[in-house]
Amino acid sequence: MNEYKDLRLTVASSPHANSPVGTRALMLDVLLALMPALAMAGYFFGPRALVLTLVSVVGCEVFEWLYRFLMKKPQTAGDLTAAVTGMLLAFVCPVTLPYWAVLIGDFFAIVVVKQLFGGLGKNFLNPALAGRAFLLLSYLGYMTTWVKPGVNNWTGVAGVADAVTAATPLAALHTGSLPSVSMQNLFIGNVGGCIGEVSALALILGGVYLVLRGVIHIRIPAAYLGTVALLTLIFPKGNDPVQWTLCNLFSGGLMLGAFFMATDYVTSPCTPVGEWIYGVGCGLLTVFIRYFGGFPEGVSYAILLMNVCAPIIEKYTHPGRFGVQKGGAKA
Repeated sequence: MNEYKDLRLTVASSPHANSPVGTRALMLDVLLALMPALAMAGYFFGPRALVLTLVSVVGCEVFEWLYRFLMKKPQTAGDLTAAVTGMLLAFVCPVTLPYWAVLIGDFFAIVVVKQLFGGLGKNFLNPALAGRAFLLLSYLGYMTTWVKPGVNNWTGVAGVADAVTAATPLAALHTGSLPSVSMQNLFIGNVGGCIGEVSALALILGGVYLVLRGVIHIRIPAAYLGTVALLTLIFPKGNDPVQWTLCNLFSGGLMLGAFFMATDYVTSPCTPVGEWIYGVGCGLLTVFIRYFGGFPEGVSYAILLMNVCAPIIEKYTHPGRFGVQKGGAKA
């Protein structure tokens, strides 16, 4: 019996599964998937895009570490979830946003939305999108100043950027007309907009990487993009249906939202049917806000609204337990 004296029996609730893939490894894959979009942002908007992203990432990591330290809770800053939040928040901001403003958004995303609700896995809203919504409500002028991409705008790294402003393709779509930029520039990202939203090509590459790595399922992005494509094809507002659909797919934060925001593990359903419903809901709300809302973009608010609906979607699409009939009676 002595050879068994050092064995320990751990009793835990099901499911009894073990995997070498942890939170840090998943978040590292997400950061790698975002690198093509970050590279395109640096090319089109200059080094300030890279510096603003770095400031946001560091700010989120510091706020998470500081909160956990002051509250005497186990540190979670090393799992890279805060770094992903900081990177995504910077991606949905214009390159001219002051550094102090993005730090305020970091504080709201990490402390208010994530940590005050219990930390990782407890937040009911996507922290990065909630931080963007807070910045839009608080600093609308800073958050709606777009610059024309190009090497001439590589200024303002140390302070506030001073660059030539330009309208975004979504501004034209909001008025019911096609944008003046070519489809090639729209797809590659040579247009005005937020730091990490402009290059549909880079975001699609990152999304495909996440799907192939098994980090996300294709269900939510496919349902999201498919719904937007179908609705804009049916209702082109008097424009060429194909061009109108492609412009809506490649403009704004749709690709970023479909692959990187809507697929957040914490704030989206985990059932297959629920993921389809969730993605369709995001697509419906995005088109509705773009067509009838006061803002030209609807991705952020569509995903935040569906975040709130995710628990009830999961409740009614969750498979029943074996041997239990509907209504709770045993078979």
